[in-house]
Amino acid sequence: MKVTPMIDETDIRILSILSENGRMQWREVGELVHLSGQAVGNRIRRMEEMGIIEGFTVRVNPDRLGRAVTAYITVFMKNTDHQGFRRFIAEREMVKEAEQISGEGCYMLKVSTSGQEELLHFLGEVLRYGNYRVNLSIARLK
Repeated sequence: MKVTPMIDETDIRILSILSENGRMQWREVGELVHLSGQAVGNRIRRMEEMGIIEGFTVRVNPDRLGRAVTAYITVFMKNTDHQGFRRFIAEREMVKEAEQISGEGCYMLKVSTSGQEELLHFLGEVLRYGNYRVNLSIARLK
């Protein structure tokens, strides 16, 4: 992996450790990278200031919350109301990720719904903006 001059291999190791467990104490991270907890904290703050670390998050198991259907939806816009579409997806909690893409389609959405009925309702709303192609997740591997 090529490392930018702004960070070093220790920073990369800290990022890797935090990406696996963002709740780890700085002291524990420090033991793994042979630094003090304070030194790890300083490096983390610096990477936050540099915009390398954008935030910390929690991974949620959608099945445990009754969100058993995960769909990847490619949207093919039929009009130029991209701002309207962006507002539409921003207002929908079921849209977990949204990317503007190149190649085939205009947007790629990751949607988590309670079932097919909720998904079909959402897809009906998407039709106001364009056509779509849906791929359903059958197993999460990573």
